[in-house]
Amino acid sequence: MKNANPLWKFFCSVKLTIVLLLSLALTSIIGTVIPQNESPDAYLHAYGAFRYQLLSTLGILDMYHSWWFQGLLLLLTINIVVCSIERLSGSWKLIFTRSPKVRPERFTSRSDARTLTDKRNAEELVAVYEPIVARRYRYCKVTRSNEGAVIYGEKGRLSRLGVYIVHLSVILLLIGGLVGSFFGFAGYVNIAEGEATDTIRIRNTGQIHRLDFQIRCDDFNLTLYDTGAPKEYRSALTLLEGGQVVKQKDIIVNDPLRYRGINIFQSSYGKLPPEKIPRQETPAPGPAEAYTLNFTSRASGMSYTLTAKVGIPVNIPEGLGKFILMAFEADATFRGMDVGAALKGILTPAEGEPAEVLLPLKFANFDKMRGGDVIVSVANQPQEKFAPQQSAEERYYTGLQVTRDPGVWMVYTGFILMIAGCFVTFYLSHQQVCIVVEQLRKNSRVTFAGTTNRNKLAMKNTIEKIFTAMTES
Repeated sequence: MKNANPLWKFFCSVKLTIVLLLSLALTSIIGTVIPQNESPDAYLHAYGAFRYQLLSTLGILDMYHSWWFQGLLLLLTINIVVCSIERLSGSWKLIFTRSPKVRPERFTSRSDARTLTDKRNAEELVAVYEPIVARRYRYCKVTRSNEGAVIYGEKGRLSRLGVYIVHLSVILLLIGGLVGSFFGFAGYVNIAEGEATDTIRIRNTGQIHRLDFQIRCDDFNLTLYDTGAPKEYRSALTLLEGGQVVKQKDIIVNDPLRYRGINIFQSSYGKLPPEKIPRQETPAPGPAEAYTLNFTSRASGMSYTLTAKVGIPVNIPEGLGKFILMAFEADATFRGMDVGAALKGILTPAEGEPAEVLLPLKFANFDKMRGGDVIVSVANQPQEKFAPQQSAEERYYTGLQVTRDPGVWMVYTGFILMIAGCFVTFYLSHQQVCIVVEQLRKNSRVTFAGTTNRNKLAMKNTIEKIFTAMTES
């Protein structure tokens, strides 16, 4: 197919394929060197505020879900599709024609063509040689003329599709990955025995995701080795829709419960006071896009209300310095004590060393204990006296990993097609043989040759066997 469209020429360019593959390889190396999906706290300590903001803006901290990485995958997909169409259109007639055109001179002019002379006429030789070719080749055709006859044999024509099967497998792998990235999720949830929930927390982002059904943990059993190490932990789960049981299963590690494209894996377990177990009706607070913070100067007594976003510095009035909000933690601790949901940040005064600030959402005056020139608090949060929680009777909870990847079947199909395509490409070949019988005055001249698109050594052996059978006939 010769297409003059510049856009078509751009996408069918092999140079574009090389550039895209090199770009994906380079960015994948960067994604390996720079840890992905770490907490802002870890990045700020490792790279500092400026480089953290730069890397975050470029999408390198969650590179495989960034728009530009997904754009590279999409471009590569389009490139492979267009290249495959361009090249398949040129070989379509060769692969799918019912009656291929045979040019005898293409075979007789070969340097490895074999020639012999026989006293029998052309028709007698055709009657002898045609069965020899027909036994080895699915397609066999005899063309007669006044000068003699041509016997043509062919097999493995469809093996030329092997490379296109590999192309299709790569396309399915890329599209499956993109579908999973856009429409899938991976989260976790802790459920105490007897409890049920329909919400999970998305891994890396910490956002709450609501399921279309409830997961109830009916029972949890733990088996230990004599050493005290866990041998097996098993959760009896029930799935509910509209209060009705839709599925029940006991799950262990590597034996998940699957329902409507969602996989529920046994991930962890533990003992927690009942009040720490997330409830469906009162889910734990999740991260927000921005927070309203109060900054109070100890010297002047003035209080300033400012909006802070993760990773973006906030300038504090009176030249008191800068504050960077680093992360939200659903279950923060202070000196081994649970303080619930909290914000973490770094306060850099105008003079002095930066200080880490912990801001529990339930304890507005918590930062007063730290000292310093500035007191930071979260605005509009219920104030409670800071005190350790009372002990409570501990009980088991099950830790579940909940995932959904709608592109996984495309990925599986792609892997199967890639194996099939590689087998066809490397182990099968398109073979053609031709016997040209020329009728002379008193005898006949026979010329025999064959070609193949790969594995020429095996084809040479095949030619030797056929030629031996011809000379013995």
